[in-house]
Amino acid sequence: MKKNIKYNKTKIIATIGPATSSVSMLKKIIEAGVDVCRVNFSHGDWETHLQVVKNIRQANEELGTKVAILGDLQGPKLRIGEVEGNRMLLEDGATMTLTTQATISSGNTIYVKYSTLARDVKVGERVLLDDGKLELEFSKRIDAHTVEARVINGGYLSSNKGFNLPSSDMSVASLTEKDRKDLEFVMEHDFDWVALSFVRAAKDIEELRKILDENQCDAHIIAKIEKPQAVDNIDSIIEVTDAIMVARGDLGVEMPMEQVPMIQKRIVTKCVEASKPVIIATQMMESMITSPTPTRAEANDVANAVMDGADAVMLSAETSVGEYPLKAVEAVEKILGSTELGWNVYNKFKKPDPSSPSFISDRICYATVSMSEGIKAKAILSMTQTGYTAYKIASGRPNCDVFIFTSNKRLLTRLSLVWNVRAYFYDSKTNTDDTVKDVIKILKGEGFLVDGDVVINTAAMPVIENRKTNTLKISTVGE
Repeated sequence: MKKNIKYNKTKIIATIGPATSSVSMLKKIIEAGVDVCRVNFSHGDWETHLQVVKNIRQANEELGTKVAILGDLQGPKLRIGEVEGNRMLLEDGATMTLTTQATISSGNTIYVKYSTLARDVKVGERVLLDDGKLELEFSKRIDAHTVEARVINGGYLSSNKGFNLPSSDMSVASLTEKDRKDLEFVMEHDFDWVALSFVRAAKDIEELRKILDENQCDAHIIAKIEKPQAVDNIDSIIEVTDAIMVARGDLGVEMPMEQVPMIQKRIVTKCVEASKPVIIATQMMESMITSPTPTRAEANDVANAVMDGADAVMLSAETSVGEYPLKAVEAVEKILGSTELGWNVYNKFKKPDPSSPSFISDRICYATVSMSEGIKAKAILSMTQTGYTAYKIASGRPNCDVFIFTSNKRLLTRLSLVWNVRAYFYDSKTNTDDTVKDVIKILKGEGFLVDGDVVINTAAMPVIENRKTNTLKISTVGE
């Protein structure tokens, strides 16, 4: 780990686009604190994405970093079609005809690209257009392709705007044909994480997991929470996914905006208790798309994500197409660092369940985090092959550095998403005492430890058998 790289406990995800896709700019934002690079499949083509992937890996190699790559699938994003003259007025109280038969939207007719609209919606349900700026209420089903809706909140509508059906039971699959094709790209190029958009239930995650397993792909899954149904089913979704993203853009459109802050806090708490990484996303530094400084409200938003206990915060347009991508990352990094120093985000470990098959390992992790506070440990140093120990220890939010050593090279970048974790490659399997000495020597060499520091080591004994964590040892550096 290079010492010139910014190192906060809460991780930074940056969406990569034209503003940040070059190797030189990637190196700058990584040095400023970026831990995960997001490739957004809602925009761009495979040729462009492949170059971005190559550039991220080149930047990692040149900097000696382990930045992860996250592929974000578009999901069933619903849109209207082309509008005549790219502008039509929806007057309050007017009756509009919504049709799924391809046409140019004009007058009182809007073409919507959702073939089962008339079957899925009911009279009295709402449709929101252009990120909720316009609101209509369904009033009548005409036929299999057409419905009528009354304008509640009108305004001007332009081509290809998104639309949301917050209260409708949609039959469209969470994993679209486009997603399945993009997933082939994700699997071929060994992405660390793959995010599934518009998740509604655990079965959406299970369907994606089946495809990954059938293709022997070990990319981990992030469930994006942006539908009311996902909020209702959050416990079962957390159980089957590897991580959660609170995607507040569409969530704030589909649900009353005043509910989103509390939803965010509840989801973060549940994820921390379940040892599942959780990301807060959307509009965190929105003004920095065109401004070199954030608003005070944005600074508070980022700080609140830290105080809630999130593993990571995510930048979208700010770094993909914004005018000040590096400044946006630097601003987030400063807010994270200041908040972590000024607020108690630590010691959140939930006591392990005695009935769990991994109870002994869980108890070791629990004791490690608890003890680290009492003895003022400088760091926790853990060995793992699967990453399980890393997730468990991180979920306890210890107030010291966490360094993970593994011979599983796939974990080196994947764990970059996890709160406060930094991973190192280590494949010696002699004995526990030698392993402890080796990892301390590595961290001393990089300046993370000095003589006199107290550290806690966890490992599985015997080392050569790759068992679950069953050992805890306290060491003083230099003795």
